[in-house]
Amino acid sequence: MSFGKAYLGVFREVLSTFALASIILLAVVLYGFYYPAPYAHQTATQLPVVLVDEENSTLTRALARNLSDTREVRIVAQAQSTDDAERMVRHRQADGILLISRGFSRSLLTGAPGGGIGIFVNGTYLIRARDIGGAVQAAVMAVAVERLGPLAQGLHLRAPVEIVARPLFNTREGYADYVFPAVSAIILQQTLLFGTAMLAADRRKRGEGRWSLPGFLGTWTALATIGCCGAAFYFGWVFWFQDVPRAGNLAGLTLAVPLFAFAVTGLGLMLGSLFDSAERALQVLIPTSIVLFFLAGAAWPLSSMPGWVSALAHLSPATCGAQTFVRLNEMGAPLRDVTGYLAGLAALTAIYGTVAAWRLCGAPRGEVLEV
Repeated sequence: MSFGKAYLGVFREVLSTFALASIILLAVVLYGFYYPAPYAHQTATQLPVVLVDEENSTLTRALARNLSDTREVRIVAQAQSTDDAERMVRHRQADGILLISRGFSRSLLTGAPGGGIGIFVNGTYLIRARDIGGAVQAAVMAVAVERLGPLAQGLHLRAPVEIVARPLFNTREGYADYVFPAVSAIILQQTLLFGTAMLAADRRKRGEGRWSLPGFLGTWTALATIGCCGAAFYFGWVFWFQDVPRAGNLAGLTLAVPLFAFAVTGLGLMLGSLFDSAERALQVLIPTSIVLFFLAGAAWPLSSMPGWVSALAHLSPATCGAQTFVRLNEMGAPLRDVTGYLAGLAALTAIYGTVAAWRLCGAPRGEVLEV
């Protein structure tokens, strides 16, 4: 089979096969809207908190009002004791407890021990716990400065030098702006990987025999073209629609995206040659998605992983892909900053493509079977 015939045949096969179209085309589009949806508000808001005010003074009531005005926290109830508050947290009626102990005002004014604020949070959601703690701290500082006036300076409630932190890339410090750019590489890889493996496995199931080399190259190139289109859809339109930070080193992306697409499809063809059906390929590969996300270096730095785990992670094109795309697309990094990752993608392309060609095109001597 010629290169051009194989190239066009892939598009006909994808469009005419519902399973392939669902994985390679429809899933890519849906994930572009579905995955960022839970992070639309960017930060946790209105987290329910139970207040236990043992002092019940003017200062503590002002603190409760200030806390209710914050974006992160919402006081849902005022309990009479910590036991009642703990009961509400256990029944998931609240995410945290704010305890203002007796003697809080005296401790604030004089520095004497015996009074203070306790924050108890449900540790199941670590990010929520952090946000509740930050909101309470800010509210306490605001009330102290407002109520104590000049005394607040003497109590060192304000730092002598105010430090203003301005994030360079994730300007809103939101979850979507952090998670989605890295996860998009996993989405693009897994949908393309599943579809490619299914196509190769389904052809094997139909008994179409060994592939000719031009037929293999045409099929590989067509699948990589679909991958490039998916990446262009994400980086060119979905990121704009979702308002994800994007600096856009377009020249770098035009080099990185094809390398990534060829590496993923080479891996997919290689794996697809091992399965006896498209269904089997999908069953085996689907559980790998969550593992590959953690190995991509977005949730935990690659440099902090054990050496053998980091090396294993680089067998997935999404590892180099996520590191490359985030730097080029969100940070506007020059090519020299991602040359190592591009070299990794090129190496994976060569290795997986060679093994896939050997598996699919290697015919016994004297036997030439074409797709």
